[in-house]
Amino acid sequence: MKHGIKGRKLQRKSGHRAALLRNLAAALIKHEQILTTTPKAKELRPYVEKLVTLAKRGGLSNRRLAMSRLGDETQLKKLFDVLADRYADREGGYTRVIKAGIRESDAAPIAIIEFVDRDVDAKGQDSGPVLNAEEDEFEDA
Repeated sequence: MKHGIKGRKLQRKSGHRAALLRNLAAALIKHEQILTTTPKAKELRPYVEKLVTLAKRGGLSNRRLAMSRLGDETQLKKLFDVLADRYADREGGYTRVIKAGIRESDAAPIAIIEFVDRDVDAKGQDSGPVLNAEEDEFEDA
């Protein structure tokens, strides 16, 4: 019997899996919408929702606990200042997973995970230089 076993291993060792979830969570908080494989998105959902709940509760101990799970100070600030206020009246269900088809190269199922009531302008933030088609030169985004 498989009592007490939860979560997917995602074909990674525990340290790699923890780093993966930490990086995906930071990317989701930064861009508020990311494209990844469906199993990764389904694993990321409870991870991020618990972080948002910590942010809603506030306090120094919750901030430190969230920092240990997130590992990015800039995204921690956004989580506690912006997202906690946005979802203050919401009792959960801060994210949604939308299936987006099959990846052509390896036939992996792809999904979009995004925050409910997200800020559309946050997507693609700090994506690097953008090629200006008219001048064939790179510009800062």
